[in-house]
Amino acid sequence: MKTRTISLKRETKETTISLTLALDESGPQDITTDVPFFSHLLHAMSFHGGFGLTLTARGDVDIDAHHLVEDTGLVLGDALKAAIADSPAFARYGHAVIPMDDALAEAAVDVSGRPTLVYRARYPQALVGSFQTALIREFLTALVQRAAISLHALIRSGENSHHMAEALFKALGKAISRAFDIRGVNRSGLSTKGTLG
Repeated sequence: MKTRTISLKRETKETTISLTLALDESGPQDITTDVPFFSHLLHAMSFHGGFGLTLTARGDVDIDAHHLVEDTGLVLGDALKAAIADSPAFARYGHAVIPMDDALAEAAVDVSGRPTLVYRARYPQALVGSFQTALIREFLTALVQRAAISLHALIRSGENSHHMAEALFKALGKAISRAFDIRGVNRSGLSTKGTLG
């Protein structure tokens, strides 16, 4: 089977991001950002998704972590889109529901070519360490726009924001892995329309 490894770099006045995505390999997960809990979430996403992710993200977090989190979503989205650019077929749909102690999270992905985000989450604590849980929406929005996917990301329950966010990223990793899988898929077409988008 052909393995898909995409390496991208984005450099602006606000952030410098270097990323390698290996969708068909289980590792490594080597993730360093200037926001420790965000690194933790991305590691959980790739580890439980079963794909390799090497990422270094630096940015103006002395101002706010917003630019770094959003730009990371943009680069990961670009990598996912590139991963299927030459693929004749892939699973298209992926779904996962993940519990983590008090938290239960769900992610459903459609690689549709139509960027759509439905995100429902109410975090009882606005901060996990220094990480603002409000930034999760910014990451997901950027990811969806660049990857051109439909994503439903729902936190069904939870009392601890750490558990809730981590369960969501684990579910997201599994849903992405399943949706972009090229093994054993229907090669007669991805849509009854004959095209995506």
